[in-house]
Amino acid sequence: MKRRHMIHAGMAAIGAALATTAAAPAALLNVIASVGSRRSAQGFAYGPHERHRFDLYTPGEPVVNTPLVVFLHGGAWNRGRREDYRFVGEALAARGVIAMVADYRLHPEVRYPAFVADSALAVAHALRNALSWGADPDRVFVAGHSAGAYNAAMVALDERWLGAVGAQRERLAGWIGLAGPYDFLPIRTPEVQSAFGHPEVPVDSQPIHHASASVLPCLLAAGRTDERVDPERNTAGLARLLRSRGTRVVEHRYPRAGHETLVAAFAWPLRPLAPVLDDIVSFSAAARATSRHGAPRLRPRGMP
Repeated sequence: MKRRHMIHAGMAAIGAALATTAAAPAALLNVIASVGSRRSAQGFAYGPHERHRFDLYTPGEPVVNTPLVVFLHGGAWNRGRREDYRFVGEALAARGVIAMVADYRLHPEVRYPAFVADSALAVAHALRNALSWGADPDRVFVAGHSAGAYNAAMVALDERWLGAVGAQRERLAGWIGLAGPYDFLPIRTPEVQSAFGHPEVPVDSQPIHHASASVLPCLLAAGRTDERVDPERNTAGLARLLRSRGTRVVEHRYPRAGHETLVAAFAWPLRPLAPVLDDIVSFSAAARATSRHGAPRLRPRGMP
């Protein structure tokens, strides 16, 4: 009973912190992150810019057919650092998933579509290096939270972005969007207006515009109490449209999670809020592409 009380008290404290600021709670979640994995690479480059950097998290022991998830952080396209999401990378690696947590350029240095182009460059780097990192190259996924989920959706749904960096969208095994904005015109938030060059925002900047028949399955998740990104218009709306066009969609709406606590639920004290980690691990297992070599494989570990 005492341990249960301590866990609930810790959840309440972290939840209250998340409601007021982003950096401090992220630091706290990183302190209590799983130690069942190892950071095999930190601050390696996937492109020429100083924000073209990533950290790589790998399971402590080699596993068969290891999936690789490229995770893109949120922050309204004007803030966020990969270092703040160590708890995400550690959580995935502790469950047998290699995680590439990547930065991308932000506003005001750049505007749309630069952050989408950067995300595509990171994913292309992952596709090229999956085998040497110990991952199954047929099980590479792109994922993100909030603004990062938008980036992930654009890379997965609009083939222009990976094509521009010499990669193919069909090489991905699927994509994962957590509390993503996929249909948000007209833009009403000033900071987002500026990031997208309001009022000259192209219609094809919206992921829902690219929701045609897709070869890529997706996991779309949101918290029911999300007051920042409308889950009905965005998550449910995109899921309905993709399903109507033949795409396999796994959709979750977590009743106890909000916008920030959805991603915070990767950390073990907050996992009772939403089984987002379990659902991503299950999705990455179910959505795996058939191996080109037809058999499970153990990969040698390598550095980027």
